[in-house]
Amino acid sequence: MSEDSKQVLRGKTIIRTSIIGIIANCLLAGFKLVVGMISGSIAIVLDAVNNLSDALSSVITIIGTALAGKAPDKKHPYGYGRIEYLSAMIISIIVLYAGVTAFVESVKSILNPEIPNYTTVTLIIVAVAVVVKLLLGQFFISTGKRVSSESLVASGKDARFDSIISLATLVAAIVFVLTKVSVEAYLAAIIAIVMIKSALEMLRDTISEILGERIDAATSKAVKKTITEIEGVQGAYDLIFSDYGPDRVMASVHIEIPDTFTADKIDEITRQIQDRVYLEHNVSIISIGIYSVNTKDENIIEVRNKVSSIVSGFDSVLQMHGFFVDFDRKNIRFDLVIDFVPNKKEIFNNAIKAVSEAYPEYSVIANMDVSYSD
Repeated sequence: MSEDSKQVLRGKTIIRTSIIGIIANCLLAGFKLVVGMISGSIAIVLDAVNNLSDALSSVITIIGTALAGKAPDKKHPYGYGRIEYLSAMIISIIVLYAGVTAFVESVKSILNPEIPNYTTVTLIIVAVAVVVKLLLGQFFISTGKRVSSESLVASGKDARFDSIISLATLVAAIVFVLTKVSVEAYLAAIIAIVMIKSALEMLRDTISEILGERIDAATSKAVKKTITEIEGVQGAYDLIFSDYGPDRVMASVHIEIPDTFTADKIDEITRQIQDRVYLEHNVSIISIGIYSVNTKDENIIEVRNKVSSIVSGFDSVLQMHGFFVDFDRKNIRFDLVIDFVPNKKEIFNNAIKAVSEAYPEYSVIANMDVSYSD
């Protein structure tokens, strides 16, 4: 299946799932509003409002998916996939607003309590709502993970949390029926606080993704393993990922290859890397840099080991790669990967100074790299 076909299928799946959510939430909201108004239950009314916010979230997911599916153009050559992250952020804000509103109404109900009037039908409807929201939430989460949709996952987590709200409302109603003690206003306040906390966490996670997160270690290690398994590649470094939306990950990498390889051999290797990484990991390698490895001089191993020993003696130096010695021009070239520490520039300079002192007859040409991936 082509990439365009996959994106179309993914979009249809997200939209279909969201429509199911809209229908289910609108039906639940209608039933709960009627039941809440008849019984005088503030908790059930707030639960109904929450269902309406969920339906709105699904509408936003559909709009976001449609916009994110636009083909790349001259202005946005990497596509519009990141719009889905914005959709997830808007959903988080809606949940936050619903939580704040619920808390305000709960406090009002605590200060001016009203005695609810529950019936058997009321309790049955709330119980059904618990089951429906639990199943709907799991359906959203599993579908969202399968198609890499942050908006669906966010909606699913919200729906799963809603099932807990409905269950708590049901418990409060049963407690009132058995003891005539009304705790639903206090319960609604607690639920609202948890709802606000959940929304803030969702918002934090989404903003973090928009800013650009470090790719998970399993993915980066797997991609490097695929690259180094290609014949002739002796190492893969500086693997940098760029996330342009779900299933739209691009990357660049540096590889080490022998200094005897010809241009046509290097071209063959780079094409193999691009094909295999995309096929196995759905990651597009858009740039491949080359590090030349000495193979013509036996002294290189001794020099490399000594330089490696020198730089590894400095704290926060994670790795040395791209090592090459030009014995004719008298220069040593390599890259140093420094950890995320405030004084990384100072550490780098001290390490280079130590190498220069060990090899005063050579010019040391080094680059400072950051650990972008594991």
